[in-house]
Amino acid sequence: MGKMKPMRAEMAELVQLPAKAGPPAEMIFGEWYPALRADRLRAGETAVTMLLEIPLLVGRKSDGKLFAMRDLCPHRGIPLSAGWFDGETVQCKYHGWRFEPCSGRCEEIPSLTSFDSLAPTKIYANSFPVVERDGYAWVYVPAAGAGRIEEGAVLPAVPELPKFGGRFRTAHLQAELPCNVDHGIIGLMDPAHGPFVHRAWWWRSAASIHEKTKKFEPIENGFRMSAHAPSSNSAPYKLLGKPVTTIDFVLPNRRYETIVAEKNGKKRWFASLTTVTPVTASTCRIDVIAAWNMLYWVPLVTPVAKYFGAKFVAQDQQTMVEQAQGLRSNPGLMLIDDADKPAKWYFALKQRRLTGEGELPLTGPVELHWRS
Repeated sequence: MGKMKPMRAEMAELVQLPAKAGPPAEMIFGEWYPALRADRLRAGETAVTMLLEIPLLVGRKSDGKLFAMRDLCPHRGIPLSAGWFDGETVQCKYHGWRFEPCSGRCEEIPSLTSFDSLAPTKIYANSFPVVERDGYAWVYVPAAGAGRIEEGAVLPAVPELPKFGGRFRTAHLQAELPCNVDHGIIGLMDPAHGPFVHRAWWWRSAASIHEKTKKFEPIENGFRMSAHAPSSNSAPYKLLGKPVTTIDFVLPNRRYETIVAEKNGKKRWFASLTTVTPVTASTCRIDVIAAWNMLYWVPLVTPVAKYFGAKFVAQDQQTMVEQAQGLRSNPGLMLIDDADKPAKWYFALKQRRLTGEGELPLTGPVELHWRS
């Protein structure tokens, strides 16, 4: 057994407001969510985070396998992150209970004597399925009372970024949002804010706004903006030649965008997966993973892409911070046609998922119109 090392409870600071939190939103359980970047975890290391108001201790064992535990000792409730990790087991600081972190099984209770009949291995701390995919530690969060998930249990597929070839570059972006997941998601899918929130010389200008028509169709657990030529007033798209874009929204929180073009006989593509994950009922986090095959061999392409991508996400983040000031009073809000139709579809899909009742909001292809 290796030397036990203290674990630091390091949680990324949320964007904070100097007042009460905004209104909460109901959260969807029984799904995979990105907990944190997997490259934060070298063998023998741990980190803490929070998903759906569940404090998590996430780590990597000496053999490279990831684990995710509720950051709570089942004995007396102290955070397990206050204790030690030797690359194989997690030990509680309070009474030394030791746990195998992937299964949560208790391996040792130091206070037991030969007079005790209690078998430590019959006790389990809460652990969660976790998979490393696209640079993230994805954690499956079951509904309360679902019981312990045995290894090999049938679960929904782990989300994955679409890719169209073996050679590409990738970039990751992240931002904390001081609003509930519903506001984060409808902001994510909102087609009309671009010329205002993302106004920049390298993206769009206020003068570029014009009428658009897009076709939508239903897909499993969501809806799709059908394949179309991307916005002519978005400068970066012009680098691809004549691309075709498809955008999917899939419950509970995923936006997939793929852009594919043929230029000079070669296939050029860009793909992104953006998620809005509830951290608490009133706050959320946006994560973006993008991949592309354009100029992937040029060293400066990735830093430049990350720079402008971070600027883009920061614009959304700043807008959400400002919106949160108004939402603190829980005002009445409105959704209009057609630009807000995707938001209406999202709320209908979510309600249907939570209650098991209601019709699908989109049963066939439709055409929407707006100016942006």
